[in-house]
Amino acid sequence: MLRFQYKYPSSEWAIRIQISGPGSDKRKMAAALKLMSVMGLIVLVSILEIGKIDAAGECGKSAPDNEAMKLAPCAEAAQDEKAPVSAGCCTQVKKIGQNPSCLCAVLLSDTAKAFGVKPEIAITIPKRCNFANRPVGYKCGRES
Repeated sequence: MLRFQYKYPSSEWAIRIQISGPGSDKRKMAAALKLMSVMGLIVLVSILEIGKIDAAGECGKSAPDNEAMKLAPCAEAAQDEKAPVSAGCCTQVKKIGQNPSCLCAVLLSDTAKAFGVKPEIAITIPKRCNFANRPVGYKCGRES
């Protein structure tokens, strides 16, 4: 007989796995161990994801990579300083740019890099949108 029970802390939820009876063999025990491993992995991932929900980074509860997706209308303007900046791009930059550290985190994110964003060009978008209140002389990342 193999018995495994896990009760979630401060919860009424529990996982119970029990294999018994005639004919129980190594395959059933191996299957039970695999199932327990998968369940343990699911519990671990769930705990880690719940921890991320409460965390607040540069962009609040939204990850910079998620915010970078909102800047899709800026793709061309973030790669070429001579490219026109669309109204949709300016709208999104204005929202994200209210927090300069968030804007920098977005410009330096993996998503932005994957889209070919050049931070030194993208940081000029607020000026190209003619924003009166924009961070002037703001630099993203480490200075070399």
